[in-house]
Amino acid sequence: MSNLADDIKDMARRAKKAARTLVSLSTEAKNNVLLHMADTIDAKRAFIQSENQKDLTAGREKGLSAAMLDRLELSDTVIDSMMNGLREVTALTDPVGAIDNMAKRPNGLMVGRMRIPLGVIGMIYESRPNVTVDAAALCLKAGNAIVLRGGSEAIHSNMALAAVLQEALQSQGITADAIQVIPVTDREAVNVMLAQEEYLDLIIPRGGEGLIRFVSETSRIPVLKHYKGVCHIYVDKDADLAKATPIIINSKAQRPGVCNALEGVLIHKDIAEEYLPELFAALSSEGVTLLGCKESVRIVSDITPAMESDWGTEFLDLRLVVKVVEDIEEAFSYIDEYGSQHTDNIITENYTTAQRFVAEVDASAVMVNASTRFNDGGQLGLGAEIGISTTKLHAYGPMGLEELTTKKFIVYGQGQVRV
Repeated sequence: MSNLADDIKDMARRAKKAARTLVSLSTEAKNNVLLHMADTIDAKRAFIQSENQKDLTAGREKGLSAAMLDRLELSDTVIDSMMNGLREVTALTDPVGAIDNMAKRPNGLMVGRMRIPLGVIGMIYESRPNVTVDAAALCLKAGNAIVLRGGSEAIHSNMALAAVLQEALQSQGITADAIQVIPVTDREAVNVMLAQEEYLDLIIPRGGEGLIRFVSETSRIPVLKHYKGVCHIYVDKDADLAKATPIIINSKAQRPGVCNALEGVLIHKDIAEEYLPELFAALSSEGVTLLGCKESVRIVSDITPAMESDWGTEFLDLRLVVKVVEDIEEAFSYIDEYGSQHTDNIITENYTTAQRFVAEVDASAVMVNASTRFNDGGQLGLGAEIGISTTKLHAYGPMGLEELTTKKFIVYGQGQVRV
């Protein structure tokens, strides 16, 4: 145990030291190493896939599901996607060093704010080994070092990718300590990692709600929290119903197993008799099962009565709760009680109602007449994301390059002293 603790502390310490060197890297230098990483991954494809095969073989022996094995596999398509992702990050605007709000104070001091890296990011994640590359790329471009702890099922894959990324770093004169993967599957490694508040500046957990809650409750380091995605659409009495159905179908059925998929529909009582049978038929044709309140079951008898435990559930499959509400006030109350501050949408043609919904609903993304599936860093113009925060410190919503930085005050004087 002491060796494990000492080893992880040493990794964190070296990451902190590496982070200091990354601050001074030019955008050109960071882009060059990212491009070299893509080329090195391509050149080392056979090695990466042979190591990945060890994880796949072990996963089959352990009885991992076909879906889990699919997420674990580093196919040619996945590797190509990682390489393309690295190249795409080079095209993103580098936020580090940007200065804004520079203003002259009455005493002549020039005061502004400069964007700087957060420092060292600790990332704890499950299953997908491509996250190793995606997270490393974003952190490096934003000037941060990163310490990664992947799932035990992907240990060979993650270690292989880390070795390739470190080789690329060193070939460009950058310390390999900027990107490190904890090389053990012992679960105690997570506890040790979460105690390194002296060296790590932020923890980003990516995985199931259980993992994220454990990390949040255990960590001595600030945590980017995203427990679950319970996303809602409220269909207002002034909705264009021709818009509503395609939006709801896309939100639920395009990819039901992701955090920005729809989990609950609220329908204004004035349009429920007309609209609910149409919506039920459309969703049923997509294989979606509706679980409804008493009023919705009265209107469409084939809707399954919802249990109390269904409200606020993140189903992550083709199930969806539906509730008829009295008005927008009841919609607000429902979202406050059962939402997860991820994504909530309104469908309406009433500008005043839409603006009220945007102003009063507390979620990382609030949308009008659009699919919940758009709450994604790439879709919202960030280029890429490292995760979605559903708490407000220090970022709210998808986190891209800018959200992997913070600001410090800078002050230029000419000999002023305070009186």
